[in-house]
Amino acid sequence: MSKISKFFKGGGSAASKGRGGPSPQEALARLRETEEMLSKKQEYLETRIERELAVARQHGTKNKRAALQALKRKKRYEKQLNQIDGTLSTIEFQREALENSHTNTEVLKNMGYAAQAMKKVHENMDLNKIDDLMQDITEQQDVAQEISDAISNRATFGDEFDEDELMAELEELEQEELNKGMRDVRLPSVPSTSLPSRPVTSFMSFIPALTPVQLAIQKRAEDEDEMKKLAAWAS
Repeated sequence: MSKISKFFKGGGSAASKGRGGPSPQEALARLRETEEMLSKKQEYLETRIERELAVARQHGTKNKRAALQALKRKKRYEKQLNQIDGTLSTIEFQREALENSHTNTEVLKNMGYAAQAMKKVHENMDLNKIDDLMQDITEQQDVAQEISDAISNRATFGDEFDEDELMAELEELEQEELNKGMRDVRLPSVPSTSLPSRPVTSFMSFIPALTPVQLAIQKRAEDEDEMKKLAAWAS
């Protein structure tokens, strides 16, 4: 049991009930009644003081005895009035202290109830279980984040192949196709029969004599023509 609970449930409260003491509300009500009574007594004494002053003025020196008696009564009333002022101050201080004590008691009582409620709430809580629970929550959050990242990433099917190897294989295929094309090229066969010969004299008679420069140009043209023919056969 907490100290606050002992304060409200312990011997202090029981002893108060055993003595038959008043409650704070009852004591405050009594003090307010006393203050009201003394305030009325103050008003009465102030009235009597004014009356005795009037009597003293009325008699004056004509009737010194009556005037002096009135002044004596006025002094007694003033003394009582001063005593009542002091009593009211004391009662007011006691009432304020009791009100503050009652307020503090109610505050402590409510705080005690709140402490008991918190204790009751925490009875079924295990700190080790809470730590395990928070760890599980953290792990599941990590798993959820990994799943979210996996879903949001672009699919990369087929990226496990090496691109350099694929390019090398493609080059090999192109080289094979090129080699195959070269094998399929058929050059014209050399005729087995000899061409008919013409008399050199008759053939040369129609060709004018060429200069060395003209002969070189003609030779170059013939070579280019042969290369074009070979390129046509290869394609």
